[in-house]
Amino acid sequence: MSGKAAGRFYGVGIGPGDPELITLKAARLIRDADVIAYHAGVGKQSMARGIAADLIPAGVIEEELRYPVTTGFTDHPRGYYGALADFYDECSARLDTHLSQGRTVVVLAVGDPLFFGSFMYVHDRLSPHYPTEVVPGITSLSAATAAVATGLCRHEDTLTVLPGTLPVPELARRLADTDAAIIMKLGRTFAGVREALRQAGVLDRAVYVERASGAGEVVLPAAEVDEGRVPYMSLVVVPGEGLRDDAAGRAADFARITAGSDDASRLLAGARRTAHAERGTQGSKATGTVHVVGLGPGPERWLTPEASEVLASVDHVVGYAPYVARVPQRDGLTRHSSGNTVELDRGRLALDLAKGGDDVAIVSGGDAGVFGMATALFESRETALTDDAGYADVPVRVVPGVTAAHAASALVGAVLGGDHALVNLSDNLKPWEVLADRLTALASNDISIALYNPRSASRPDTLGRARDLLVAAVGSERVVVIARHVGRDQESVVVTTLGELDVESVDMGCLVVIGASTTRVTDDGRVWTPRSVG
Repeated sequence: MSGKAAGRFYGVGIGPGDPELITLKAARLIRDADVIAYHAGVGKQSMARGIAADLIPAGVIEEELRYPVTTGFTDHPRGYYGALADFYDECSARLDTHLSQGRTVVVLAVGDPLFFGSFMYVHDRLSPHYPTEVVPGITSLSAATAAVATGLCRHEDTLTVLPGTLPVPELARRLADTDAAIIMKLGRTFAGVREALRQAGVLDRAVYVERASGAGEVVLPAAEVDEGRVPYMSLVVVPGEGLRDDAAGRAADFARITAGSDDASRLLAGARRTAHAERGTQGSKATGTVHVVGLGPGPERWLTPEASEVLASVDHVVGYAPYVARVPQRDGLTRHSSGNTVELDRGRLALDLAKGGDDVAIVSGGDAGVFGMATALFESRETALTDDAGYADVPVRVVPGVTAAHAASALVGAVLGGDHALVNLSDNLKPWEVLADRLTALASNDISIALYNPRSASRPDTLGRARDLLVAAVGSERVVVIARHVGRDQESVVVTTLGELDVESVDMGCLVVIGASTTRVTDDGRVWTPRSVG
């Protein structure tokens, strides 16, 4: 890079395909540019140049930035992304030559320059060195939604934009966890995308759009597309659940192919489906079961076979969003994610679903019966019974899981090898005075204590108060173990004492264990508590 701020650098969005969707500002900058640059695929004409062709002045310098590879396969020593990194370095060097000579350089970008656009990578390299402006453009997302002509999301719906290159299970999970979606980057990924749509239960309302707003625009139900002939410049629109009937009902009627019958025969995967499969009359369904499932502290290998079997068979999974995200999406599974402070609402939802005849899993981290959803569910059921909600005949089954406390104990050895207690340090459901009395009694009676929820942003002082209380009761030499993210990639452990406990280093990702007076630390750092007393 020259480092001179001589020329001006523009990233100009030119919309998804229709030249009439180019903004007035973009058109002016294209007409006034000294240099017009645009990307092109291997063996293809530049789509960007084609859209803006009528605006490019005669005699302007043109820089065609042709990709070395577009399929993901390359013999580059650093692989596909290494090849692209070298390519963007080369592009930037070519444009820098013009900028350093005071020329105005406009890079044309299909859609919007900073929305899945190649311009981003030259922008990263050149914008620190030259005056730079990005001119937004209409995205393919907007054009595809207009082509489908069905509302995408309404009210509080969440819209998620997803790359079709995600693994099928991950794509299916994310589709199931959102209200509405756009899936981009199709091409060779389409078979997997369609399978993910099916597994997430949204294939019936998914709409395929090709060349949105451009010549040869195609709109079809995603279920009917020939997966072998899908171009990269296409996407799938999944309208929100509230628009299911609108999208599904129109899908068989609005299929539109403006490029002629050859494209029709290319894209339709055989005879058109005239209606979705009839579900049939199911009659009254027996009451389902609510399974309360402990997922363990984190790694998949700690999920029990029994828990896996339940999760593979239920109709619904209900829980705090990070826990629901750990359950693989599959065909026939509906996911219900929620925040961290609505346990009773989750319980009532699970009971309602089971009362309607479906089997439901409520999931918790660790063991569902240890500060988890099992007690919350029974509380919901008990409260509902007083409201005459009719849940008395809904079976509830609790499936145990590995507890965070015992996983942390195993990490260091056997710090909970003797008598021990598990204490939730949150004072949200009990007053501090009760918590203080329990901690003092346990430590004074030489019982090891595992502290859950030790310190949060809303309760930054609770752990410090507990430490000071225990130091006053039993002294400062008790062994303390701080286990963070047990079983996960970020796993770490610190062995210290009550007197040396650094409260500021502890957060909600930690579990704190306070040993008994007999707890020992070996020369190699293992921590264990004898079973015997005295």
